[in-house]
Amino acid sequence: MSTISDVAERAAVSAMTVSRVINNSGYVSAPTRDRVERAIEELGYVPNALARQLRSKRTKILALIVSDITNPFFTTIARGVEDVAARHGFSVMFCNTDESAAEEAQYLQVLIERQVDGVLLVPTRRGGASFRTLRAHRVPVVVLDRRVNDPFVDSVRCDSEAGAYALTRHLISLGHRRIAVLTGRRTISTSVDRVAGCRRALQDSGLVLPGELVRFGGYNFGSLNQTDGYEMARSVLASASPWPTAIFAANNFIAFGVVRALHEAGLAVPGDMSVVAFDDLPADWAMDPFLTVAAQPAYEIGHRAAELLLDRIAGDPDAIGNAVVFPFELIIRNSSSAPRVTEAARA
Repeated sequence: MSTISDVAERAAVSAMTVSRVINNSGYVSAPTRDRVERAIEELGYVPNALARQLRSKRTKILALIVSDITNPFFTTIARGVEDVAARHGFSVMFCNTDESAAEEAQYLQVLIERQVDGVLLVPTRRGGASFRTLRAHRVPVVVLDRRVNDPFVDSVRCDSEAGAYALTRHLISLGHRRIAVLTGRRTISTSVDRVAGCRRALQDSGLVLPGELVRFGGYNFGSLNQTDGYEMARSVLASASPWPTAIFAANNFIAFGVVRALHEAGLAVPGDMSVVAFDDLPADWAMDPFLTVAAQPAYEIGHRAAELLLDRIAGDPDAIGNAVVFPFELIIRNSSSAPRVTEAARA
């Protein structure tokens, strides 16, 4: 196995010069840098990460903990995080909780033991033990996608309530008066905010959101026994009287389930029932984009969150947190239209 001394000898420079090239620190002339990099390649030299960690007291590793890595929203966030991390010489570890507080706690324990430099977290709760644990171990954290009840924690998210409000106002403008709202767990801020946005839009139009048309369940494909969009939609069709003329799905995975349930019930979208959703899909997921959505800037959320985390790592870990809220984009497509029949006809 080659050593830094072997590289120095091959390049005819000092070990200190090799170290400067590897760590990109201090001045090294271009010809000398070329000789060192050529020697590193010829010898297949790999720097000792553990030794560098001991010297710098940094692992150069960030952790990204999300609720469902299969969701394209979070994979796009991950790309934004990775791009910033790579540019600054950091690697990223990925963790998936399936909205489980126990999984989140277990991951944090492992990450603290591995001495990661910082954590990007999509929390399963709005506050509490996870933040206390990270603060006790002096591990910087930035929250993604959700609100938190901690003024010292940085957060980056989209405006969930405003996006839900805009989607619901769009449905109302088309003539819908009974709108079902299918969302995630009650402990998640985006679930609560998106219901609140729908309710406020209806109230501003002199309408109400009946309890029989609201369902709290799961944001992903029914993992951990959570009720997914398919089951929530079937529940509404089985119990609501009269049926709604439109359904608001609080994320794209819920919307997938809703459309499946409606098709199985012989209902056309949007002819028999309109469907709108929070979160868009990547272009390569759908040849013909169909859903009317409030699209979040997922890449930008990940990118900005990683920048904030690196700033926090380099700066004051006890400073007051930054709350970055991105706007959404309302994209109207074919899944929403005017209701075909009146509520009276449905009763």
